Formats: sequence, C-alpha cells, structure tokens
Amino acid sequence: MTGPGQRPRRGQGELEALVLSALREADGPATAGWVQERLGGDLAYTTVITILTRLLGKGAVTRERVGRSFAWTPASDQAGLAARKMRKVLDAESDRGAVLASFVTGLGPDEERLLRDLLDQAQSEGED
Repeated sequence: MTGPGQRPRRGQGELEALVLSALREADGPATAGWVQERLGGDLAYTTVITILTRLLGKGAVTRERVGRSFAWTPASDQAGLAARKMRKVLDAESDRGAVLASFVTGLGPDEERLLRDLLDQAQSEGED
C-alpha cells in the first residue's frame, strides 16, 4: 500500500524493462548515472545499480570497466530477452514435450503458421 504523497509500487520487472529500454536508446555503453538521468532521476542511483546487477546475472546486459565505474550494454534485443526467458522456463521442466505441446496447442492459426515457417527455415539452413 502507499500512503499520502507516495507513488504506487511498480510491477515486477517494470524497472528492469525501463532500464533496458534506456540502455537501448544509448549510442553505446552507458553508465548507471546516465541511465538514472535518462529515467528522469526518479530512481536512486543505488536502485539503478541493483537493477543493472540483476540484469547482468540474468544475462540481459553486459558491462565493461571504465575507470572506477562500469559501462553497461544490453546483451540482446527485446525478442532475444523473451526467448531467453522462454528457454529458462523450458529448461526448468522435466517433461519438455508436455510443455511444448501445451504451448503449441495454445497458438492461434497465424502464430502456428509462423512457427511452422520458422521451423522449416531453420531446418533448411541446417541442411546447407
């Protein structure tokens, strides 16, 4: 709950998404201070560092030392991050076939067609 004058808490992952979005807008590796400024200075510097460190642990960003600080870069685009999350969920299940079957049966006709096209494309590239 929030009291008078307090902002509502952000949803899980919302801050990570905001930080990643800011990093994608950078012309290159960005410092935590730059990210904080880009987000309007609303977040404490330590909060930005915490979020970046969590993203590093998830493989969503990389960092390189620049002087006494670090410069951060997104490891992949939004689609790559979503694919990494899907892979993590799949890897955590013992019956991968059941998980994939359940996923596929929930696809709409257009999504199913796209998945078939992507699988066909991957197979033909593997034969080259």
